[in-house]
Amino acid sequence: MTTVGRRAALSPRQLTRTAERVSFVYLERCTVHRDSNAITAEDADGTTHIPSATIGTLLLGPGTRITHQAMSVLGETGAAVAWVGEHGVRYYAGGRALSRSAALVEAQAVQWANQRSRLGVARAMYRLRFPDEDPAALTRQQLLGREGDRVKECYRAQAARTGVPWKGRRYTPGDFGSGDPVNQAITAAAQCMYGIAHAVVASLGCAPGLGFVHSGHELSFVLDIADLYKTDIGIPLAFDVAAESEEDTGARTRRALRDRINETRLLDRCVRDIQRLLLPGAGDIPDEDRMTLRTDGDGQVASGVNYGSSAAADADEAVLW
Repeated sequence: MTTVGRRAALSPRQLTRTAERVSFVYLERCTVHRDSNAITAEDADGTTHIPSATIGTLLLGPGTRITHQAMSVLGETGAAVAWVGEHGVRYYAGGRALSRSAALVEAQAVQWANQRSRLGVARAMYRLRFPDEDPAALTRQQLLGREGDRVKECYRAQAARTGVPWKGRRYTPGDFGSGDPVNQAITAAAQCMYGIAHAVVASLGCAPGLGFVHSGHELSFVLDIADLYKTDIGIPLAFDVAAESEEDTGARTRRALRDRINETRLLDRCVRDIQRLLLPGAGDIPDEDRMTLRTDGDGQVASGVNYGSSAAADADEAVLW
């Protein structure tokens, strides 16, 4: 009996693009299985079918069990899978990338490894957040200071717009309920945005730990990307939710953010922003299933070929295993 699968792997062109997928699906207290090319979520209320090829990220919360066959179809269709805490607040583990191209992660490493280009990307990120300012001459310390001032300004503006009392940002790690409703909403929105950013970063094959503003953490680049949409989407939405009611703030924030992400096509925007930051002027990055070998002068040659001096004389030995 062979254990090798007989089904051919799907090519990148056959997969739904990251930007066109549903942002995320959160499941808890159920069993996830496979039915043809869909996954199913079974609990006491019955069975729900979910098209796996349209999912950006499947978030598995407490009480979930997932079968090998379900993971198999999710892998085939390029959906990311993340194991999270209750309501998606904590991230524990994740899966593989959707992209098979290394173009972006190589560009990210090149930009990150040079102090000047690293600062250039940080400035470009600031410009994306606040297009009315030119950060070209700002140092890192000045960037941090201006970012802090602009976020405080955003809090005050949203409080004035919605009429929600604002006494400052208050959050105690591990104690979500200790904050007032608007702080709870901001925390819930931030956690969801981190998950969305992580899903896109991972699906594009980028390195989550190579950040340009944040540093020293395994998710530094994820935090960089999530912050791009803090003052544009996350904070205004949090104040809107807090203005509506003080009840069930976390859950209402997550549902509202999910809807806003889909309305604004944030996944598409996020993909484009990452590509422009890491490879400015390159346009869409082709997701080619292509492997090459590096040679002198930073050139590239075909892989799967033996370049030994005697290999050409024997065609049977030319192709490497």
